[in-house]
Amino acid sequence: MEEELALLTPQLGGELYWDEKMRLLYATDASAYREIPLAVAYPKDKQDIALLIQFANQHQVSLIPRTAGTSLAGQVVGSGIVVDVSKYFTSILEVNAEENWVRVQPGVIRDELNMFLRPHQLYFGPETSTANRAMIGGMVGNNSCGSNSLIYGSAREHTLEIKALLSDGSEVEFKALSFEEFNEKCSLDSLEGKIYKHIRTMLSNYPNQQEIRTNFPKAAIMRRNTGYAIDMLLDTDPFTAGKEPFNFCKLICGSEGTLAFITEIKLHVDPLNTNPTGLLCVHFASLQDALHANLIALKHKPLVSELMDSYILERTKDNLEQSKNRFFVEGEPAAVLIVEYDGKDQGEIFRKVEAVEAEMRAHGLGYHFPLVLGADKKLVWDLRKAGLGLLSNVPGDDKPVAVIEDTAVAVEDLPAYIADFNQILEKYNLYAVHYAHAATGELHLRPIINLKTEAGNQLFREIASEIAHLVKKYNGSLSGEHGDGRLRGEFIPLMIGDHNYQLLKEIKHTWDPRGIFNPGKIVDTPSMNSFLRYEPGQQNRAIKTVFRYPNQTYIQHVEQCNGSGDCRKSHLSGGTMCPSYMASKNEKDTTRARANILREMITHSSKENPFDHEEIKEIMDLCLSCKACKSECPSSVDMAKLKAEFLQGYYDANGVPMRSRMIGHVDTLTQLMQPVAGLYNAVVGNKLTGGIVKRILGFAPQRHIPKIANKTLRKWYTQQDKDYIAGKQPIKSVYFFCDEFTNFNEVDLGKKAVIFLEKLGYQVLMVPHAFSGRALLSKGLLREAKKLANRNVAIFADRLNSNTKMVAVEPSTILTFRDEYVDLVDEHLVEAAERIAPFALTIEEFIWEEFQAGNISSSQFTAEEKEILLHGHCQQKAWGLLATVNQILAIPANYKVKNIPSGCCGMAGSFGYEKEHYEMSMQIGELVLFPTVRAKSKETIIAAPGASCRHQIKDGTSETALHPVEILFQALKN
Repeated sequence: MEEELALLTPQLGGELYWDEKMRLLYATDASAYREIPLAVAYPKDKQDIALLIQFANQHQVSLIPRTAGTSLAGQVVGSGIVVDVSKYFTSILEVNAEENWVRVQPGVIRDELNMFLRPHQLYFGPETSTANRAMIGGMVGNNSCGSNSLIYGSAREHTLEIKALLSDGSEVEFKALSFEEFNEKCSLDSLEGKIYKHIRTMLSNYPNQQEIRTNFPKAAIMRRNTGYAIDMLLDTDPFTAGKEPFNFCKLICGSEGTLAFITEIKLHVDPLNTNPTGLLCVHFASLQDALHANLIALKHKPLVSELMDSYILERTKDNLEQSKNRFFVEGEPAAVLIVEYDGKDQGEIFRKVEAVEAEMRAHGLGYHFPLVLGADKKLVWDLRKAGLGLLSNVPGDDKPVAVIEDTAVAVEDLPAYIADFNQILEKYNLYAVHYAHAATGELHLRPIINLKTEAGNQLFREIASEIAHLVKKYNGSLSGEHGDGRLRGEFIPLMIGDHNYQLLKEIKHTWDPRGIFNPGKIVDTPSMNSFLRYEPGQQNRAIKTVFRYPNQTYIQHVEQCNGSGDCRKSHLSGGTMCPSYMASKNEKDTTRARANILREMITHSSKENPFDHEEIKEIMDLCLSCKACKSECPSSVDMAKLKAEFLQGYYDANGVPMRSRMIGHVDTLTQLMQPVAGLYNAVVGNKLTGGIVKRILGFAPQRHIPKIANKTLRKWYTQQDKDYIAGKQPIKSVYFFCDEFTNFNEVDLGKKAVIFLEKLGYQVLMVPHAFSGRALLSKGLLREAKKLANRNVAIFADRLNSNTKMVAVEPSTILTFRDEYVDLVDEHLVEAAERIAPFALTIEEFIWEEFQAGNISSSQFTAEEKEILLHGHCQQKAWGLLATVNQILAIPANYKVKNIPSGCCGMAGSFGYEKEHYEMSMQIGELVLFPTVRAKSKETIIAAPGASCRHQIKDGTSETALHPVEILFQALKN
């Protein structure tokens, strides 16, 4: 087939890949399934899709439409050509504010659509928990909804028209049809006419009508996604008099790409609700109490009612990002119900929630009723939306599994259904996580199973079968929003009856007689416990590592990535993860792709050294080690740590490249050059000689190599005159970590930091210590970094405590004590490393702590007005420290601070200097950072705590950025 694919490639405007690396990246989605595709295509336009359809028909291969790839039932996993429209089909084509509709391509991201609609005072309602990367095509394919479906319903209720290509390559447009228009369609002598004639024959048949109305899920269940929606087509004119006009869009929604290939979608949008809202976060002592209270909440007409159980809440404690969002949680609730109410004003909201609380308390339900308003609501929703990813953040092979997580019943049946559900699990000694859409009778229920074992594989199937029978008892829907895919397709005959199942198969065959569109989904699915990501009996390969991975192995940490795709959000959604993907929009540049390639290559490697794979190196290449995934990924996949470990293993097999060795030892090399700093600066600063140096180093010619100071910070410190603090009793002592970058390159900044602290009344101590090892860590030279970590932990083990802390101005160096050192040092130093880690602070943290303690006050600073734009360092963001930088810059009474909503600056240590990474580095900077800096007023100050960030801003905009301490130093009155 490679020869045929090679002939197809030049005919396409987009790209086609069939190398093993790309195929492995697309072998999984966010489900439990894995199947290696034949190839991966990025079509540029409709002509490309038509060519792919022609190719599929000629060569009897299938096409698998894909957008963000976050499907939970294996919808975008298969053996054919994965057709990824997320790169090029991303245009918003037309909006009509008067008629409340918008026309989009399938690769438009849901949240970004709403950003576009906001100035028009319009809103697309269905909101999945993946809304910052979920795309409209995928939402239509799955008939997605989300937490607000009580008000907005699903994608089906909003899909007005669809343009698509049928399996013969012909283009069609589906929309609402009058009786006459419907019959005209039936008269067409084409595949389009054939599908209309077929549906007319099928749904006009009275026995078929009876079977459909009797055996499909209850019509009262809003979230019903079982099979093709022929029950909803039956409920249209001409088959049911007086109902809405026939529209095949109802069938396409939820068809999972098995019937046609969508190219355009026209959506109904609602007026933007501008009423204020509040979240009533009711705490319960038991899950059943929460489910009964949900019925009371619904009586008072909420917008949303969502549930989180204790298991989810427990996981949030260990996640850097989400632990901050637990501010409303009191005690250890068994469940929390998040109920949103709106009103004309806050007074009306208060009256509603008071009535709800009174009724719940009267029934003995709930023990804590906090009301969350304003900006804090987003934090609550962020916590709720992180639920899916957080479930994977569990050490070991036993994981909450997406097997029965999408069942929906009538909301009044929910308490009894969940009681029956849990009785079944108890029989297997299992516990399920319970969370999500209480308002509409759908909880995401995930039993904890080890799918790597034969027993786990069988249990996966047994549980699915038992729960399918239970759902049928309540006449519910096995899928409420996540679709059937290959997970639930096997049970559709049970759910709707064999007669109706044969009708679904007829539809598939009529629309797609050769089976080229996403086969094996919904109908004719293989056994639901086949093609799983983990093979039964699969053993975890023991790999010797330099880092420790507490309570798990290296590969188990990799496997925390469940494919939820949080790393695919764009720069418009905020956050930092994943910078290279934000710039390239290529799946291979996501954290998910890196986890996929590590899992696939290492698990199936036959080499003694499983890191010795060029494919891993290629996918890891554009990881900037920004650490954002450590906090922004709900599963806390630390890709920077995994990459460093991989590089060390890869070097063990292939040797260390000269440039990597030089960058890793930049501290030692700079120390050697320091005595001849003047000569060094002249050489690197000269265009000719500097160009030669950069060419030798493999650096981009556009970059400016940092200069070396004539006198080191450490030497200045030993020689400085301390007259200005003579005779004063210091407030306290603080150690200054004289990192290699500040000591040799940023000496003026280091001086200002020391003098600043001394002028504020602190004794600044500086002792001999090792370099931080930051450059070694970034280049994967872990064994050498380990030696430095051991020395530094030993040096500070008896010096740091709650009264005497250590600070540094370069965030990446001081945070090694909190991050890498703890998992890197020798075993006998682990206790010391863990004990001193909390006392190693960025200088901003120390200043804020002292300000809160009353040892620093605003009166010590100027009252002059200043505006500051702050670009945060990636690792400060990863540790949740950006707010602290904001707060200390606002200590001067009239300093106004605004965050630049940028992610990574794009420099990332040496990354942006390296010739092959320069363009990517600048593309990342151009997303948000550079345009914002260029647009600032002349008087506005740019603040950036990171040395790399300041260099990137200078190279990208010619503007000078200051460290926050420099700004405060200048603001001191004396």
